[in-house]
Amino acid sequence: MKRFISFALAILLLTPVLAGCKQTGNRADIGSDNKISVVATIFAPYDFVREIAGDNADITMLLPPASESHSFEPTPQDVIKIQNCDVFIHVGGESDKWVGEILSPMDTGKMKIVTLMDCVDVVEEEIVEGMEDDHDHEDEDDHNHEDEDGGHEDEPEYDEHVWTSPKNAKLIVQRISDVLCESDQVNADLYKQNTSDYLGKLDELDTAFGTVVEAAARKTIVFGDRFPFRYFADAYGLNYFAAFPGCSTEMEPSAATIAFLIDKVNEENIPVIFHAELSNGKMAGTISEATGAKVLLLHACHNISKDDFQNGVSYLDLMTRNVDALKEATR
Repeated sequence: MKRFISFALAILLLTPVLAGCKQTGNRADIGSDNKISVVATIFAPYDFVREIAGDNADITMLLPPASESHSFEPTPQDVIKIQNCDVFIHVGGESDKWVGEILSPMDTGKMKIVTLMDCVDVVEEEIVEGMEDDHDHEDEDDHNHEDEDGGHEDEPEYDEHVWTSPKNAKLIVQRISDVLCESDQVNADLYKQNTSDYLGKLDELDTAFGTVVEAAARKTIVFGDRFPFRYFADAYGLNYFAAFPGCSTEMEPSAATIAFLIDKVNEENIPVIFHAELSNGKMAGTISEATGAKVLLLHACHNISKDDFQNGVSYLDLMTRNVDALKEATR
């Protein structure tokens, strides 16, 4: 409710401003002094646009570096950036419910919108053995709908972290490239070449992960954290155990959950306990102390630290580090 009120107030306050904003429309006549404007909500698609467009686009990432993506709320300034952009890229799913609230009063007829979850085959979030399910059913209107008998039937929730698989990243990159080419026809040939080069690098990344898994002594990984790697695990045939699903709002696990993960690490001699980026790592540390397993980061590329952002660290950089981390965890 607090989030909804914030959105509503922002929209009400900005209505006169939005009404006066001028959309740029089709950018076939774009020139060097009038770059295409792209707004992406999180790091991964922001970086994909950098790889495709380079300096030929003004690219904005709404999520501030080092901040948590699942609790993001746009500011009035963010709303104005979205209103004035040529291409808006967001994830979709439960975490992006605010997008509908923001876009509904806008004239988006000339804005191109890319939803990452529409670029790939999505899968439902799953609760594996030992994982806590914090799904909140208090708001029936949000999560359920009436069935034919007048009762309520659970609506599926789909995993949002589609970019964590390099195979999916290729599909997303191609879709973004197609939209950029449509919006900025002057630079379309350059975008197509950059896209081809980048897809080749993603192929190499995919091969590197596949090689690690093929040579692995084990196919199970353990996360002392949320687990945003469902698509990644599916892509490479990995089994996993974790404290929470990827979009969980909880970060304080029960004693039973920690005990289960400790037992699992001990039973299978798991050498590494993973944590996700920007988490405090306490849960993984507790499991490490009890088992002797090494704590490593497996980066999901939701967001990056301020230092990494300023230093131009890329999706490929982070995922290449993940190759080495996975190799150590499955040896």
